[in-house]
Amino acid sequence: MTDTVATNRPDAEGRAALRLYLACGLLTIMIFLLDTAFPLGVAMAVPYIAVVLFSLRSPRNQFTLLVAVICSALTIAAFFLKPPTDELWKAALNRALALFAIGVTASLGLQRKIIQQKREMALLERQKAMDDLKILRGLLPICASCKRIRDDQGSWTQIEGYIQAHSEADFSHGICPDCSKRIYPDFQKQKTGGPADT
Repeated sequence: MTDTVATNRPDAEGRAALRLYLACGLLTIMIFLLDTAFPLGVAMAVPYIAVVLFSLRSPRNQFTLLVAVICSALTIAAFFLKPPTDELWKAALNRALALFAIGVTASLGLQRKIIQQKREMALLERQKAMDDLKILRGLLPICASCKRIRDDQGSWTQIEGYIQAHSEADFSHGICPDCSKRIYPDFQKQKTGGPADT
């Protein structure tokens, strides 16, 4: 069942992206038609900002850039398609402000989106690092005699093997002074210069 969910997820994301692209396209066409229907002095290019903001929902940043370029081009095209007015400088200033607003909206929106994407990546990396980190926790059942540890399956394992399997620790072996005196008493007496027991 998980395989079915995993294979359907990219398909669902593709359909959602297609719906977003179609919605942005239809909204752009509607705004352009309204823009050409109104006189040149009316600020009908400003609603293109809504299309740019809507395009930020796409996972692809290039789509938002493309939308901003298309909206800017349509803003300029509508200026030349409409009959001129007496106060052409006001209409030109109006269009320039609309172009500025489209550019600023796309730029700030993409910056915010990129920061959000970096933050999400950092959180995923942190979670992965936390998942990779192995920490021994809880009670460990240990034999009072041989010091072996009982694992989750009920097997008894040497303490070194258990710790290596459940942590990042490695072992090197040596012998402490007390055990050295107990196991190798002759060696200890030679080392200290005393007579060996016979």
